[in-house]
Amino acid sequence: MARVVVDVMPKPEILDPQGKAVLGALPRLGFAGVTDVRQGKRFELEVDGEVTDEVLARVHEMAETLLSNPVIENFAVRVEDSSGAEVLA
Repeated sequence: MARVVVDVMPKPEILDPQGKAVLGALPRLGFAGVTDVRQGKRFELEVDGEVTDEVLARVHEMAETLLSNPVIENFAVRVEDSSGAEVLA
């Protein structure tokens, strides 16, 4: 089995209230030096067999249709091995 990861983030021009709340909390908790926080979503899809171009195309379709809202979010698709290291597909 292979793991395909879809990272979904708000587009830069979209307000991110959850990220702003985290940014405000960090200094109160003693964490300095962070200038911005954006909060997103991560989906891990376990797929049967090898990750082919067709599998990646299908995952892109899933991300556009279900996993993200293309009006306000961007997404990136990548392949990971069992240790979590990125693999070139």
